[in-house]
Amino acid sequence: MLNRIWISFFLIAFVSALYQWLFAGNPLVFEEIVNAVFAMAKLTVEIAIGLIGVLSFWLGMMKIAEQGGIVAKLAHWISPLFTRLMPEVPKGHPALGSMTMNLSANFLGLDNAATPLGLRAMQDLQQLNPKKETASNAQILFMVLNTSSVTLFPVSVFVYRAQQGAVNPTDVFVPILLATFASTMTGLMAVAFVQRISLLNRVVLVYLSSAMALIAALAVYFAGLTTQALSQQSSLLGNLLILSTLVCFMLIGVRRGINVYDSFICGARQGFEVSVKLIPYLLAMLCAIGVFRASGALDLIVNGIRTMVDGLGFDSRFVDALPTAFMKPLSGSGARAMMVETMNNFGADSFAGRLSAIIQGSTETTFYVLAVYFGSVGIRYSRHAVSCALVADLGGILAAMSVCYWFFG
Repeated sequence: MLNRIWISFFLIAFVSALYQWLFAGNPLVFEEIVNAVFAMAKLTVEIAIGLIGVLSFWLGMMKIAEQGGIVAKLAHWISPLFTRLMPEVPKGHPALGSMTMNLSANFLGLDNAATPLGLRAMQDLQQLNPKKETASNAQILFMVLNTSSVTLFPVSVFVYRAQQGAVNPTDVFVPILLATFASTMTGLMAVAFVQRISLLNRVVLVYLSSAMALIAALAVYFAGLTTQALSQQSSLLGNLLILSTLVCFMLIGVRRGINVYDSFICGARQGFEVSVKLIPYLLAMLCAIGVFRASGALDLIVNGIRTMVDGLGFDSRFVDALPTAFMKPLSGSGARAMMVETMNNFGADSFAGRLSAIIQGSTETTFYVLAVYFGSVGIRYSRHAVSCALVADLGGILAAMSVCYWFFG
C-alpha cells in the first residue's frame, strides 16, 4: 500500500507538471519541483536533529515507568473491562494480560513496548480462534481499539510543532485528548453494534462513565473560556500534567528500588536509535509530498474541495489540513510528513497547522496496524475490522475539526 502511494505521488506530480507546462503556460514548474526536493531533504535533517533529543529524553522516562511497574499496574486496572467486552476469552487467559499491557503502553506513548505486546496479544487470541484464517470477534475489537486508542502524551506531535516554530507547542494537548477519546468511543460503539456487545453491563458502564465524566468535566471547564484563554489553559494543563507525570515516574521508580538514572540511560539510547531510523521514512514521504505540492496537484485537489465547501456556505479553513486526514489511515509516516508539510507551508500556529497536528494525534494508522497484527498470525479475512476502524478514524477526524474550531476559532 505504502509503495503504491509513494509512487503515485511522483507519477501524479509528473502528469500535473506536464499540464502546467503545456496548457497552463508555466515552464518553471519543473524547476520548482526539483527545488522542492532539495528543500524537503533539508527540512528532514532539521526535523531529525530536533527529534533526537526530545525522543531520547521521553523514551528514557518511559523506561523508568516500565521498570517501575506503572504499565503493569495500568494493565491490572483495565483487565476487568476486557472480560466483559470479549466474552469468548476465558477469564484468566493470557490474552487478557497481553491486551491490557498493550493498551496501557499505548496510553503512555510506549510505542516500542506496545507493538511487541500487541503482537503477543494477537497470538494469544489466535489460540482461541476456531477459524485460523478469519479474524475472531475479540481480535477485531482489539485491533479497532489499537487503531483508535487514547494516547495521553502525543509527544511526537509536540516535537514537530516546536520544530516548526509553534509559540506553545503543547496548546493542542486537550484538543488531541478530546479527539482521540471520540475516536476510541466511536470505534468501540461500531464494533459493539456489529458484534451485538452490550455496553450496558455494570462493569462496562463504570469504566465508560468514568472516562466520559472526566472528558465532560474538561469540556464544561473549557466551555466557559474565551478562545485565547482556551489556548492558554490547554497549554498550561498539558505542561503541568506532563511534568507531574514525569516526577511521579521518578518517585515511583525510587520507591520500587530501581536505578532511575540507569533506566533513563537505557531508554534514551533506544530513543536515539528510533530517531535515526525515522530519517529515511520521513525523507521519502516529505520529498514525495513536496513534489506533489510543487506540481500543483495537491492545490488542485484541495481547491476543488474548498470550492465545494464554500459553495455550501461553510467555513473552509479546515480544508488545508485534509491531506493529513486522508493519509492518516494509510500511512503513519505519510501522515506525519503531511502534517509537517502543512505546518511548514501555513505555519505551526495557523488553523490548518494546528488542525493537522490534532488529526495526527487523534487516530492510528489503520491499514498498517491491520496488516502487522493480522499478518503476524496469518489472518486473511478481516470481516468487519476495516469498516469499524475507518468509522473510528472518521469519528476522530470530525472531532478534531470540531475541537479545533472550538479552541482556536
